[in-house]
Amino acid sequence: MSTTTTLTPGAFELNDVQQQILNEAERFSREQLLPLAQKMDDTEECPDDLFDLFARHGYLGITIPEEYGGQGLGLFEQGLICQAMGKYNASAMLTWGAHDNLCANNIYRNANDDIKQRYLPGMCNGSIIGALGLTEPGAGSDALGSMATTAVQDGDEYILNGAKTYITNGPIADIVLVYAKTDLAAGHRGITAFVLETDTPGFAVAQKLSKMGYRGSPTAELVFDDCRVPAANMVGELNGGVGVVMSGLDVERIFLAPAAVGMAERCLELSMEHATTRKQFDKPIIDFQAIEFKLADMWIGVELAKAYTYRVLAMCAEADESDAGHGAIHAHSAAAILYATKMMREVADESVQVHGGAGYMWEMEINRLYRDAKLLEIGAGTQEVRRGIVGKYLRGTMG
Repeated sequence: MSTTTTLTPGAFELNDVQQQILNEAERFSREQLLPLAQKMDDTEECPDDLFDLFARHGYLGITIPEEYGGQGLGLFEQGLICQAMGKYNASAMLTWGAHDNLCANNIYRNANDDIKQRYLPGMCNGSIIGALGLTEPGAGSDALGSMATTAVQDGDEYILNGAKTYITNGPIADIVLVYAKTDLAAGHRGITAFVLETDTPGFAVAQKLSKMGYRGSPTAELVFDDCRVPAANMVGELNGGVGVVMSGLDVERIFLAPAAVGMAERCLELSMEHATTRKQFDKPIIDFQAIEFKLADMWIGVELAKAYTYRVLAMCAEADESDAGHGAIHAHSAAAILYATKMMREVADESVQVHGGAGYMWEMEINRLYRDAKLLEIGAGTQEVRRGIVGKYLRGTMG
């Protein structure tokens, strides 16, 4: 557990160490990632040396202990870095997050030491790129119940057959933390997680997918055709994949909430700059009350979401593994990303309005943020799923 995660009880301000981490991550993201953003969006690709860049500046393995080559920090610090990266290059943030949080952090929390020793050092130095393989072509919100990918044991191996879709880092991943049915009769209780190396015969990238937003973060459909995975690559227990999934989903949700905060901060920043320099009727448009009110509402939304996000980040960072997937942690992580991403979409929409016709142009940064905003209301559980989680929690507290 990181020693820097705890917020002062009742307060929502960062301490000096946390503020320094955020400031340095913002400097890195502004200087190194922002200049890459437009080309990544235009080409729908990330630079070949992106993970080398992350590694050189110490932004891989944030939550991984130093014994595996990581930084030995906590979820709170990882969230602050996510906020900074989201602010200046959301595509780079998503690619980094899928690797560092969804894959590496999940392996660290759930895998045995042999798997950790084989994969985590490479994930921390950038020589191994990771992805998470959960969603399938016929499944969405019911990712577990509708799972059709199977893993059948054959000696000391499992044979995987099936497909995964909307997989961030799919086209560039060296390993995929993949979920498959190992007991067809057990429904969603018969799912197991494996680390699959993508040079395994039978694995293929079926197609690279073109998206509305986060275009610089490569996404793909993956297929497994009699793909053999060593039983030694099983993460967690046989038929224990649900526990692995649920422990990761709460972390994923609260991890993405600060990304929404950072993106909204950038929208506000760009809108302030535009409103003070753009003149109409012989004065800056910020002098018009209609624009001033929009900026005020944006700022209020950002600050409220930031305070709640930091609170829940601290809760999750200090929580025991057994707290994940149910109860207050489950509800608050869902509520935090629901609120932050709704705020982000509304702020992005108002920011385009402040920019007027210029904001509608594809090459404008505010246009890219507007297109990026929607994904965070869908990924890691839709807004409807998040509301359902909160609703069930509230009904449970009434009993």
